[in-house]
Amino acid sequence: MQKIFEPFFHAAYLITVITLGIQMIRLSYGRRYFRLFGAMAIILGTGDSFHLIPRVYALLTSGLAANYAILGAGKFITSITMTIFYVILYEVWKERFQIKSVKDLNLLIYVLAAVRILLCLLPGNGWLTSEPSLYYGILRNIPFAILGAIIMYLLNSSGKRGSDKDFVNLSYGVFFSFLFYVPVVLFAGTAPLVGMLMIPKTLAYVYIVFTGYSALGQYHLEKA
Repeated sequence: MQKIFEPFFHAAYLITVITLGIQMIRLSYGRRYFRLFGAMAIILGTGDSFHLIPRVYALLTSGLAANYAILGAGKFITSITMTIFYVILYEVWKERFQIKSVKDLNLLIYVLAAVRILLCLLPGNGWLTSEPSLYYGILRNIPFAILGAIIMYLLNSSGKRGSDKDFVNLSYGVFFSFLFYVPVVLFAGTAPLVGMLMIPKTLAYVYIVFTGYSALGQYHLEKA
């Protein structure tokens, strides 16, 4: 069942988010808001493909255990692109609500992202080994979780103040993505079935991307 469901799910996911991202950039007509959403979707899909395509290959050939190095390399790339994804989502928030004078907040967001990426680069992670470091897995996700919590708060609070349901719902998408991600970080190494939580995590990201695409469609309807 896994060999049938997972490849189909991953292919559908990657095709969907990358296609939506390209469409948002193509149809943005110069609007930075939609270009950011499109770039965010393309980075999400492209980054995840470095992990998911090797995973599909492993499932259909010699198995996950025999391909730990290429899977680890994919996870490394995905860890960096996911950080960039959230930084762009922060820029989407600034663009939507025309936030200008937030130098301290900018510094905090970009420092957290830089620390996260730096921690991902440390050799102690053991990305290419059969047993990556749980300690480094927790360590590198601390700034990532703080980054996500700040962005979730910003989306939720600004959405409520501006009566923007999309941004309130985006905050829920961020919340659920971390809710399903944290157990995977902590327990997937000892309880592989926990890794199935990556499916609802992925759906949370699809929801975030689709929110931007839906807004683009509404924008074009209003301009028609």
